Amino acid sequence: MAVETNTLKTLQRVILPDAVQTDVIPLYVDAGAATGVQLPTRVDGDAAETFAKAAANQERTVSTSSSADAGNLLGRRSTVVSQGKSLSFGTYFNAFPASYWRRWTDLRSVTLSVKTEGEGMVIVYKSNARGVIQRVDSAVVSGSQEAVFELSLKPFGDGGWYWFDLDANRSDLTLVEANWLTDAAPRTENGQATVQITTMNKVDYCIDNIRLLSQNLDIFDSVKELLIVDQGTDKVQDHPDFEEVVAPLAGKFRIINQGNLGGSGGFARGMYESVKTGSDYVLLLDDDVVVEPESILRLVTFADYCKNPTIVGGHMFDMYDRTVLHAFGEVVNPWRTFYDRPHEDMSLGHNLGHQNLRNTHWLHRRVDVDYNGWWMCLIPTEVIKQIGLSLPLFLKWDDAEYGLRAKEAGIPTVSFPGAGLWHVSWVDKDDSVGWQAYFHERNRLITALIHSPFEKGGSVMRESLFLDVKHALSMQYYTEEGRLMALEDLLSGPEHLHDSLSERLPVIRSRAADYIDAQLKSDIDDYPQPKTKKPPFKGRRNFTPPNYKQLIPWAVKTVGRQALVPVNEQAKENPQIQLAYQENRWWTVSRFDSLLVTNAEGTGVFWYKRDPQQLRSKLAKAASLHAKLFKNWASLRERYRSAAADVASFEAWEKTFKKHTESELTR
Repeated sequence: MAVETNTLKTLQRVILPDAVQTDVIPLYVDAGAATGVQLPTRVDGDAAETFAKAAANQERTVSTSSSADAGNLLGRRSTVVSQGKSLSFGTYFNAFPASYWRRWTDLRSVTLSVKTEGEGMVIVYKSNARGVIQRVDSAVVSGSQEAVFELSLKPFGDGGWYWFDLDANRSDLTLVEANWLTDAAPRTENGQATVQITTMNKVDYCIDNIRLLSQNLDIFDSVKELLIVDQGTDKVQDHPDFEEVVAPLAGKFRIINQGNLGGSGGFARGMYESVKTGSDYVLLLDDDVVVEPESILRLVTFADYCKNPTIVGGHMFDMYDRTVLHAFGEVVNPWRTFYDRPHEDMSLGHNLGHQNLRNTHWLHRRVDVDYNGWWMCLIPTEVIKQIGLSLPLFLKWDDAEYGLRAKEAGIPTVSFPGAGLWHVSWVDKDDSVGWQAYFHERNRLITALIHSPFEKGGSVMRESLFLDVKHALSMQYYTEEGRLMALEDLLSGPEHLHDSLSERLPVIRSRAADYIDAQLKSDIDDYPQPKTKKPPFKGRRNFTPPNYKQLIPWAVKTVGRQALVPVNEQAKENPQIQLAYQENRWWTVSRFDSLLVTNAEGTGVFWYKRDPQQLRSKLAKAASLHAKLFKNWASLRERYRSAAADVASFEAWEKTFKKHTESELTR
């Protein structure tokens, strides 16, 4: 019996980019061949390792993705396949992530509807968790026709996708539209989200995203409100295009101007407001992003169908290399309390323009995560009511801590394929140095105190002390000053957290004036020319780090030299060498008394100078503070765990918001 697809609910629409966005076409359609990863059905022992290495080598050496013709794109839903050509929708944005629907919802089948004009063939494929491609079904089409396929989700326990290809064997074949559908009822009917962007002086990004969303008004059936939490001094509402871009969103747009409470303060405000306005979800977005609007619909729809309240996040692509996938799944290593990959074979920075979904074996395995980055993360308001808002961590670790807190409460997080955005990547950033080091250190340790299952937090204290030594030996004394402040504040207990949102950053930044290594100059000619009486390197330029056996004797020798040997007189007036950012490694930098180093963004240069007194005082203080932390770990853990619920509560945040709210604007 024919299926009446117009009575079914849409799970996922097949979409296409604008014709001008030729650089992202491989994320939507693929004209290249797909060999898949042809592994045997049964392998074990050494054979399994051999085949896994072969698959990985295939990904590194074979480029199988081919961009479709941008001129054939007819709009967001429609494209033409020229006669004699084929086109695959087995891509990031258009394949159906069957294993995620199988695992997290009650759906056990899905309906694919493909409407076409012209003569050709629709071929349906699926993959398994190993990336092996299998043909499922096909239909010959002619004229104006709808091909409908009933597809089981049963085989997708560990991974796998569905997709379809179009083959224009006799004439041009036009895809009118295609949809993945179901007759099942969702757990939440027609859920709506508050879409919330936290921003700090990135007005152009915000205006561009408002404009993009206002040009895709069909997604607003699932959006209750677009809320900007503006914490900067350069205000979004003062942009000359503001009134024009918000006009289509009449009644669904609001700005809250508040003092700078960091990312956690901005996102907590979004959580708070979404509960107040009665939204089903809050969707947290960074400001320096470009959103694929359809992702918003997909996140809300998937969350509506989840068996239980579930946090659902999107993936991150590189803003400046737009087919590069930077984040597909995030976990926290419990022993280290540090960010990690769910699986060893996952490749960070994977370019889907070179190696598309159908030929990348690890993308077919379902990835289960601990948290999703708050560049794009949908949180049910019933979860917020249950476990509270973000901890007031300003920035760093707020998203990971929230995911761990939710997990302990039995609330899963799903990083959902097919929902993504483009974000300024980490490649051109180094936030482990400078003022942000304070928040890295303090917030990682707070997360360990609250969530680590190990008696002394696993390896986190040892790694913390190692990082202090590393920064001190690298002559990054300002960075180390921030880390020591973080330890002092951590030891003072959780009572400081809300006040520190507005108070701590000005103090940290004010101390930068005391440290030459914190002074960035844009022009290298503003510094003296490098001079030295002996060659800076013997042999090759790049040193390798000491191995595990060499590390302790190397560290003792290097600390001794830096702490006791007087600084070279010439090095006080002239740097000995200039290093590029990629050469700025502690095992290289620590060999010099004075050097110039380019920053990660390439926008300026720092001058690092060895100071034996700074090294001695900072390492002595680091050792003392870590000794206190080790001694008091159990009592501190109890204090932070006992206080966490109150610190993240609506009442605590409401007091903070009232103190720092400047104005509110509705359009």
